[in-house]
Amino acid sequence: MKVTKNADVLDELSKGCFMGMDAINYILEKVDEKVFREVLEKQYEEYKKISEKIEEIYPDYSSKEPHETSTTNKVMTWYTVQMKTITDSSTSKLAELLLQGTNMGIIEGRKLLNNKEADKRIITLIDEYIKMQEKAVEKLKKFL
Repeated sequence: MKVTKNADVLDELSKGCFMGMDAINYILEKVDEKVFREVLEKQYEEYKKISEKIEEIYPDYSSKEPHETSTTNKVMTWYTVQMKTITDSSTSKLAELLLQGTNMGIIEGRKLLNNKEADKRIITLIDEYIKMQEKAVEKLKKFL
């Protein structure tokens, strides 16, 4: 097993995936529109696929489990969704919230991509993560 910063990069990527899945779950509770729901469910599955790929390669870099989001982060995400939709839970508002989070994920992904020490297969996974989120942004924009 290589001991490098690769495990740290995978941990950050894993946390990003779980944060995205958590946010989508909290938003889905408020979604009535069928097409919007389908877009979110597909995005959730994309996050899940990447997190499964992380779990698959993680043992090559660490004997631990990949990091997920902490309970505190889950509560904060849930609370933020609740507070920001208390007076407006329209599809447009929900799409806006997801766009903000997805853009943060893209930024974090780009920062990880700049990690010159990461292995090629991790770089490939980060690139997949970023491209998936960039596609999601384009789909979410239609619901604003």
